[in-house]
Amino acid sequence: MLKIRLQRHGRKQYPIYHIVAADARAPRDGKFVELLGRYNPNTNPATIELDVDKAVAHLMSGAQPTDTVKSILSYKGALMKHHLLKGVNKGALTQEQADAKFEAWMKEKDAKITSKRESLSSKASDKLKAKFDAETKVREARAAALEAKKNPIVAEVQATEEAPAETEVEPTTTEETPSTDAAE
Repeated sequence: MLKIRLQRHGRKQYPIYHIVAADARAPRDGKFVELLGRYNPNTNPATIELDVDKAVAHLMSGAQPTDTVKSILSYKGALMKHHLLKGVNKGALTQEQADAKFEAWMKEKDAKITSKRESLSSKASDKLKAKFDAETKVREARAAALEAKKNPIVAEVQATEEAPAETEVEPTTTEETPSTDAAE
């Protein structure tokens, strides 16, 4: 029985996988029949290189994908193409109709992937801009503190200008104290 599965490569804590068609009895990283693509889960979104036609050929011949590979094949459209080719074999639609449906599906999928990448890059640039603004404020505060150390007279003048504005309004109490005369 043929399986379409992942074969682990890469270094420790940084896996990169090959997508292979292999005999189900072969070990995970052992002998395989054909290399179908590569999968790198370390990027966002994950990088997937897949020969869709080879994968569909193996699916048509009865190869069973593992759960993770099934998700990858679905993401890249191999399962969709396999489904459409089954419809062509049964006579439900023609090859041209199947190709047109597959192309439309691929365009829609590419648009989703592109929008996700753009949103991720814009979020990253917004994050960097916010970090830069925060660093600029800290730098300006440090520069002002350093200037205050160098010129203590200027710092005192600035402190006295700011202090009256803060203490200018004094709360007054309007409570009347009870008089002792009224008690007698």
